[in-house]
Amino acid sequence: MASGTGGMTAERVMDKAAGQAMGQATATGRARGIDRVIALMEHLHRLRAPARIADIARDTGTPRSTVYELVNTLVEARWLETRDEDGTVFFGPAMHYYGSDYLNSVDLIRKARREVNHLAEVIGETAQFCMLDGNKYLVVLNEPGRRMFRISSDIGIKVPIPWTASGRLLVDHMGPDEIRAFIPTEDFTLPDGRRIVEEEFLRDMAAAREAGYVRTTGLVDRFTTCMAAPVRDTQGRCIATICFVVPADTDADQQNAMIDALKDSAGKLSMAR
Repeated sequence: MASGTGGMTAERVMDKAAGQAMGQATATGRARGIDRVIALMEHLHRLRAPARIADIARDTGTPRSTVYELVNTLVEARWLETRDEDGTVFFGPAMHYYGSDYLNSVDLIRKARREVNHLAEVIGETAQFCMLDGNKYLVVLNEPGRRMFRISSDIGIKVPIPWTASGRLLVDHMGPDEIRAFIPTEDFTLPDGRRIVEEEFLRDMAAAREAGYVRTTGLVDRFTTCMAAPVRDTQGRCIATICFVVPADTDADQQNAMIDALKDSAGKLSMAR
């Protein structure tokens, strides 16, 4: 999908990694306190829901006493907060403030937020702003449209590059050998088992760069069409994309109008960094 996965499989993508960071950090018994804090935060981010301390300890293989000590410290700092009467914990208000500070400090993201909000309001469909995080695709901004049944992806969830329309733009500066070295071979397999042929991905990438946009249908969700336009730096490298996620049966003329709107917004962001 254009910008992503329609929010339907992203958690599945990360489930296999749940607890991995904390498990690695504690495996040798030499983990520093900061390693454990980072691993705890990553674990809660993967869950995207409050969790009991006992469950966190079990799922990550960390001594319960260590998790209690970390949680107590982080609750005092308002990085975490307790939820409900059963003692679950999740991110606290300080994390929101830090995240807001970061978004406001990055010129490109600040400008992209205005464009994404404008597109969702004017066009009425879900608009997104996406980037790479390592060798995975990431939704940075997401603004739902006016449609009653909305299609969207979760912010901050890493998704294999070939699963997305945006991915075909975000790596279009790479050659075939670089692509094969950069994208894990298993990432070319969709959740339903279909395999994206690498040569087909490379052809799609070249065509998208030539056209100045990309449109895909039925990658992760067979009923969804995704459209994306590249935000490029001064060397012409795609550093981000701005995207729409719409039902696959959206009228062709409407889709073309959306693509024009995306290209216009992407052009503004490319020049205004």
